[in-house]
Amino acid sequence: MKNNRYRIFVINPGSTSTKMALFENNLKILETSVTHDADVLNSFATPNDQFGYRMGVIREFIEKNDIEMDNIDAFVGRGGGCYPVPSGTFEVNDLLLNDIRNNVGRTIHPSILGVQLAYELQQEYGGRLFMVDPICVDEYTDVARVTGVKEIHRRTESHALNLRGTAMKHCKIHGMDYKKAKLVIAHIDGGITIAAHDCGRQVDCNQGAGGEGPFTATRTGSLPLMEVLDYLQDHTYEEMRHLCTGTGGFVSHFGTSDADEVYARVIEGDEEAKLVWEALGYNIVKYIGSMATVLKGDLDGILITGRYTRFRRLLDYIRQYTEWIAPIFIYENEVEQEAMCAGALRVLRGEEEPKVYTGKDMVKRKGGTENA
Repeated sequence: MKNNRYRIFVINPGSTSTKMALFENNLKILETSVTHDADVLNSFATPNDQFGYRMGVIREFIEKNDIEMDNIDAFVGRGGGCYPVPSGTFEVNDLLLNDIRNNVGRTIHPSILGVQLAYELQQEYGGRLFMVDPICVDEYTDVARVTGVKEIHRRTESHALNLRGTAMKHCKIHGMDYKKAKLVIAHIDGGITIAAHDCGRQVDCNQGAGGEGPFTATRTGSLPLMEVLDYLQDHTYEEMRHLCTGTGGFVSHFGTSDADEVYARVIEGDEEAKLVWEALGYNIVKYIGSMATVLKGDLDGILITGRYTRFRRLLDYIRQYTEWIAPIFIYENEVEQEAMCAGALRVLRGEEEPKVYTGKDMVKRKGGTENA
């Protein structure tokens, strides 16, 4: 600590981008979001194989901005790949680092690189190392994870950072207690997750990184299973797995993950682009409706966040189909970096104790997973 001033460096690898930010306390000093072409990311067999490529992007950001790294108080990496955990801030221990490296959570998403990338910098420059609200935050009820196959249970893979951060931001703005609020929050970006938040807990959400929910720039989303089985006859298991998370969605339809390019085709009157774009909105509103039923229709609001809020035609579509359920609030700017910083800052200031990762027993299991 330097006169109560903490410097925090956060790293946030996403499905189509790498985001970085430098904070002094809660003031953002520098920030960038580097977008990656789908062809580049698809050239790597697994997210872990992207480590060197993503680290190169981070070091370029550090060098370009001449950031003094020796006096960073804490590094925070977006988390994923570990066993399910409750929400909160975790100080990274060896068990957590190793579980993430080994991807025990079976996550096919670059979020598993966040802590690993932050660890390399922390080892080089010092400071503390944290993980805040990883994509495997698990606060589901048992009933939310039962499926029609006894051996298959729904897992948690969501944009927990931005979903929870946006919910807390909304409640602060409107003078609400997050622990008493009932909200549906939709993160709409290169990945899409839509969650039900019930009195401070994310009790349900589509398994975004696992292929459930609306299709996205690179993901297929939910598919009709019998048609998938027929499709599988002419494709390998690895091809199908890659299709679910890397070459589906816009990439399958148009050969690009660039939403701006697809949207430009819509504006120009391309009929196929218009149809697929409307289908994107259609899928989103269906999942907003499904999460509203989880809360019995008793909602304080529907919050829309993520970079796709820049597409007004999409927002108008969402309003048209869901505004009757509850008031809609648009938060154009994601708060993932701010949420990671805030989680670390609360620990650095002594306002809360960091959680300790202990592996499988972080969340009780009973067939599916009980409440944390």
